[in-house]
Amino acid sequence: MTSRREFLKYSSALPLIGTMGSAMAQADTIQFGCAVPLSGPFAANGKFADMGMKLAIEKYGKVLGRSVAYSAIDTEGKPATAIRRVQEAIQQKNTHFFLGGFLSSEALAIGKEVDKAGGVCITTAGADEITGSECNRSTFRWSVPTFGAIEQTVRPLIERMPKAKRWYTITPQYVFGEGLLSAAKAVFKEKGIEHVGNSYHSLQEKEFSGYLTNAMAAKPDVLLLLNFSTQSSDTLRQAISFGMKKNMTIVMAWASGLEQFESLGADLCEDVYFGAQYWHGIDAPFNKEFVKLTNTALKEDPNYSFAGSYICTKIVLDAIAKANSTDPKAVIAALEGMKYEGLTGTEEIRKGDHQVIKNYYLLKGKAKSKMANKNDYADIISSGKSFLPVDKTMCKMV
Repeated sequence: MTSRREFLKYSSALPLIGTMGSAMAQADTIQFGCAVPLSGPFAANGKFADMGMKLAIEKYGKVLGRSVAYSAIDTEGKPATAIRRVQEAIQQKNTHFFLGGFLSSEALAIGKEVDKAGGVCITTAGADEITGSECNRSTFRWSVPTFGAIEQTVRPLIERMPKAKRWYTITPQYVFGEGLLSAAKAVFKEKGIEHVGNSYHSLQEKEFSGYLTNAMAAKPDVLLLLNFSTQSSDTLRQAISFGMKKNMTIVMAWASGLEQFESLGADLCEDVYFGAQYWHGIDAPFNKEFVKLTNTALKEDPNYSFAGSYICTKIVLDAIAKANSTDPKAVIAALEGMKYEGLTGTEEIRKGDHQVIKNYYLLKGKAKSKMANKNDYADIISSGKSFLPVDKTMCKMV
């Protein structure tokens, strides 16, 4: 099996268009910034996002006859660091176009900073506030927000498992986790589900045994994990080591995709349910083209962090071409209402809140013996589009 480390090694074969120094940042160059965690707990996701932008920039090369370049901006997953480094990119490299953050807290901070500077920011973070109460003209979001993720994981599973009436949640204590938890509680209340307990944890937490002990004591039918990336992987590993998969259904509401399955392995993922923004096996024309491109460039299938960054970069590049301008105001106007063939099929950017309307997926881990190839870790059980109407999002564009 090709490991994540080997995938990263393959990426070094890509042209280093994104690492141009200030001497190359000429006035006619369109400068992008990839503002994601490249160090800290979420560094692996950030590195794949960096690779995704690099591949998109390399594929396009030029737009409107002008060269395109990018800079990697390490946010460290910290809003204050993200703001400072985005400011530096704006002031020192004349950067106007940003991919902004994985963590919702840093994505919100980056979006506000880019809006102040009159640029364009697109993100894959999940907090409803990004295209809700804290929306702004500069910020767009490709990923489905927390509301839609819960609607397409918790709701269909309640329907599939009518006897599973007791659910326990484990939640990271920041805006993203709170959004998932709030949405889950709303569905629980509507469907008559007993929420038998919740454990909060910090973004620095690595040991989850205490939270899992509390969960086992509550005797739930379903354990719902609302954390992300390495934290959700660590929680799942520890839960299975405690034998919890034998006594309850385990659901990860927001999986980080193929890289997470690779790190966990098929045996741990078997019969676990995963919510996903993206899966390389999606049967959509553009996704098939994208998988072929990634196979050729990296000798590997794309994961979510890589794919999300690629499509976000492509969306903005296409908007620049559509606007026939690099003026951010013109690019924003081109993005609003834009319809295109995306990774999940036909996708559309809603003008009222800058939310991309796309599918969210419910996956179920497969037994190793049933995998058709090394990356066939899961089946798509269901998918759908669940979004609050604009007048319910609390987005007030200024």
